[in-house]
Amino acid sequence: MEFHGLKTDLYELTMAQIYLEKGLNKKAVFSIFVRNLPKERNFLVVGGLNNLLRDIFEFRFGKEELSYLKSLNLFKGWFLDWLEEFSFKGNIYAIPEGRIVFNEEPIVQIEAELPVAQILETFVMNRIHLGTLLASKAARIYSVAKGKILVDFGCRRAHGFEAANEAAYAALSTGWNATSNLEAGKIYGLPVSGTMAHSYIMVLGEENAFKEFYRHYSDKAIYLVDTYDVLKAVELTVKLAKEGYKPIGVRIDSGDIPTLVKKVRELLDRNGLQDIKIIVSGGIDEYKIHEWRDLPIDGYGIGTKFTTSSDRPYLDIAYKLVEYDGQPKFKLSEGKKTYPFKKQVYRFYSQGKFHYDFITRYGTEVEGEPLVEPVISEGILLKEFGGWKETRERFLKDFEHLPEDLKKLKKVEYEVQIDPILEPENYLPKGS
Repeated sequence: MEFHGLKTDLYELTMAQIYLEKGLNKKAVFSIFVRNLPKERNFLVVGGLNNLLRDIFEFRFGKEELSYLKSLNLFKGWFLDWLEEFSFKGNIYAIPEGRIVFNEEPIVQIEAELPVAQILETFVMNRIHLGTLLASKAARIYSVAKGKILVDFGCRRAHGFEAANEAAYAALSTGWNATSNLEAGKIYGLPVSGTMAHSYIMVLGEENAFKEFYRHYSDKAIYLVDTYDVLKAVELTVKLAKEGYKPIGVRIDSGDIPTLVKKVRELLDRNGLQDIKIIVSGGIDEYKIHEWRDLPIDGYGIGTKFTTSSDRPYLDIAYKLVEYDGQPKFKLSEGKKTYPFKKQVYRFYSQGKFHYDFITRYGTEVEGEPLVEPVISEGILLKEFGGWKETRERFLKDFEHLPEDLKKLKKVEYEVQIDPILEPENYLPKGS
């Protein structure tokens, strides 16, 4: 077993020790949500939940972890003994991975003894933040690609291999076609794809490089045509195609893309090679795809700007106490007000599209589609949401019902209503 207990911040443990010492171990509910959607996002896609559900049972403290904590001289022996027996035996309520969500909606809610739920804060936030950040970026790219081929090329510039693997999973979960990342392919069963590098062409020379690649990988051969001169390389592609070395596509990674793709398409078509696809890579994101939407481009290899979520590298995500021992808990600070109690989200539709969402107290019956589901009860996993294919199905179903304005790059607000019963002012002591 891998122990995840140190994947947390110091203050989670220092607070937990005081809670236990004071006997503050009644049931608490913490909610993770995004306060406000950034101007670069009209919607979010739930991500990271499957990894959280897999890993939370390994959030434990082994001998090495406990030895390290003891060396800090902050924790008492009885507390370290308590940590040695730590395991999650609480409840988790969540909106399934792949669903589209909006501001203030409880993506995950942790219900457990206060010290346990507190200690899990950093771990849960990290898992959900990264997954949701990447899935939301991938979905935004998918939304403007309009059915064109999308391949994740971002492993080499991702912020570590864990992030690279999460990005690949997010991409395939939101409608993309493949990833170049082999480790992610193995871990998640993702389709993998790749072409060739400039170094390969420099070593073999263009003609030999193309021929050898075709000989080895004929049904997947895509020729990289911008090492030296794009048009000459495409002329060579035409020549080789007539000799029996016909690739499925050509890839352009640099240069004046709008001008080049038009010339390349014309050259291929003139020689009866209409079925050879043009793939473009190099600094691609949803803004470039939108800008080039009318060009004869069949697909994109997308790397750095996707895996780093370059236009919005973080979300205003929070993990807040909303209930303790059955009593409402909330903040009233300016700009960071929170709403008490465990919650449910109901979605309403109009003419087959999302109309508005309504957040209310969990257990309140409303005639809408409930999004929040119980997934762990008393430490037992109630349901699994499957892998990337099942996540993709949920996303594509939601995406079909998403209003068209929300699929565009221009900022559009979606209506999220909050039940007045959740207003914290209702629960202030009289005279406050």
